[in-house]
Amino acid sequence: MKNGSSEKVKKRLINIHELSAYTGFSSSALYSMVSQKRIPYVKIGHSIRFDLQKIDEFIRKHSFEVNKVWE
Repeated sequence: MKNGSSEKVKKRLINIHELSAYTGFSSSALYSMVSQKRIPYVKIGHSIRFDLQKIDEFIRKHSFEVNKVWE
């Protein structure tokens, strides 16, 4: 990326409040999932961050396809 470029850098690590907005889960539900090690996270010092690539993978792995029965 060149200096002064108008290209935006997409954040890879987000905080709990951004993840809450991204997923629709409450912050307290996400904190609970972190404490139970049920969701992937990154701990940097005392800060908890979430890798968007890992979160998207987590969502894909926990999603179910529904067969279309009625038309």
